[in-house]
Amino acid sequence: MSHEVVLIPGDGIGPEISAAMRRVVDATGVDIHWREEPAGECAMEEFGTPLPERTCDAVAEVKCAIKGPTTTPIGCGFRSVNVALRHRFDLYANMRPCVSMPGDGSRYTSVDLTVVRENTEDLYAGVEYDSGSPEANHIIQAVDKDFPGKIRPGSAISIKPISPEGSERIVRAAFEYAVDNGRHKVCAVHKANIMKATDGLFMHTAERVAEQYPGIEFETRIVDATCMGLVLDPQQFDVLVLPNLYGDILSDLCAGLVGGLGLAPGANIGKDCAIFEAVHGSAPKHAGKDEANPTALILSAAMMLEHLGEKAAAEAVRQAVRTVLAAGVDVTYDIRRNLTGSTEGAVSCSAYGEAVAKAVMCI
Repeated sequence: MSHEVVLIPGDGIGPEISAAMRRVVDATGVDIHWREEPAGECAMEEFGTPLPERTCDAVAEVKCAIKGPTTTPIGCGFRSVNVALRHRFDLYANMRPCVSMPGDGSRYTSVDLTVVRENTEDLYAGVEYDSGSPEANHIIQAVDKDFPGKIRPGSAISIKPISPEGSERIVRAAFEYAVDNGRHKVCAVHKANIMKATDGLFMHTAERVAEQYPGIEFETRIVDATCMGLVLDPQQFDVLVLPNLYGDILSDLCAGLVGGLGLAPGANIGKDCAIFEAVHGSAPKHAGKDEANPTALILSAAMMLEHLGEKAAAEAVRQAVRTVLAAGVDVTYDIRRNLTGSTEGAVSCSAYGEAVAKAVMCI
């Protein structure tokens, strides 16, 4: 079967790791027609926007994409391309598996959990008002009637929407993932002890959905206690489901349990569309040096292949990655440093991709 996939290389190290990922996917023998489209800083320079309509049109038509990282300015400039794509295509479920890998340098050796993050609501909905703006002042005045002095004059305002619909569908996605992948436990993470309206809604919705899956163990945990539990004993967790902000933070924490963001894949899933991406950023200081670790994007491609129904190819990619990492020879500088304490003998991003591609063909 032939598949069409939109490839968004991104910027920074994006084009380099995208090329390595593509080499690995092509090695599986799955017939992929790649449709390359721009996004990020490179698109900003050419099109005046980091997310051109032609890219969105391609994703809408094909309904499956994989993207390299894109740069998001901090504290100013345009908003995140990732967030824009998630909202544009209602990619409400962000799936981030965290699995121990050979040579990952972690103190843990058998982590195997998945973070299921709500992707469209919460503080990341982007409903914000600048300090001193008419909108922020209006909200401050309105709130002051019921909660005098709770908001200081001149505050910037960010609104945290949590809906019953958004909560139910992400929790259901977590349980369905557990059922489909032979998982045994779902933990809903919240801060309902303080944010009783928003996080309380999320927690109570999760409790109601859990009743429909009696074969899956269920618990709720406060987010700060969950952070401590992950560091103390990550093996107690299986599937974590969280609102947007907590999911973003905890997924990076979980990546730290398995060697860092360079080994962390991700998928954004909606009803009609899916976009796969590495969890890490564009690392501009490494751009153009052919030294970045493409493992996260390669493992994201494995998730994409599974989504396309190519499960054997997906498993071949995962096994090939483990084989190359375990051998510890044709690995990038970060893995080499984990294994030997030195970067001496590390290979380039493209050479690592070639090694994984060859391993795929031997499976």
